Amino acid sequence: MANPRKWAVLSGAAARCLLVCAGFLPLFAAHAAAVDLAEFRGSVVYLDFWASWCAPCRQSFPWMQTMQDAYGAQGLRVVAVNVDQYRADAEQFLAKFHPKFDVRFDPQGEVAARFKIQGMPTGVIIDRHGALRYTHIGFRPMDGAAYEDQLRSVLAEK
Repeated sequence: MANPRKWAVLSGAAARCLLVCAGFLPLFAAHAAAVDLAEFRGSVVYLDFWASWCAPCRQSFPWMQTMQDAYGAQGLRVVAVNVDQYRADAEQFLAKFHPKFDVRFDPQGEVAARFKIQGMPTGVIIDRHGALRYTHIGFRPMDGAAYEDQLRSVLAEK
């Protein structure tokens, strides 16, 4: 299968080359609960790959909920993709946090593989046009403010 990612050059005050995840939404639709392609159009997406055994994920979940609560009205959509092989493990984890953001399941790791995930958790910020803007491997509470600044910056763009 062809790689669903392709390069695009965006112009503005400073030209920059960004990875456009053209296959992002169709991948979700194929491997998780059905997702309407229009559902994310125009939104900034914080896409998080996580697992029940991941200690830093226990710290990132409250932060992601805070971000969704604070910036959801501005167009932020937090989407957490679980890669546990056994859904019961993920459900047990979720019972501790009760997230109000979207949670999807990728037990075969196919979506994670297409994003070349190398550690847990991995957060990806995707802008309103589908361009991958930032990737974070791991999560430390001390980095939360910097990640929030990145989200605010991308949310401020049109």
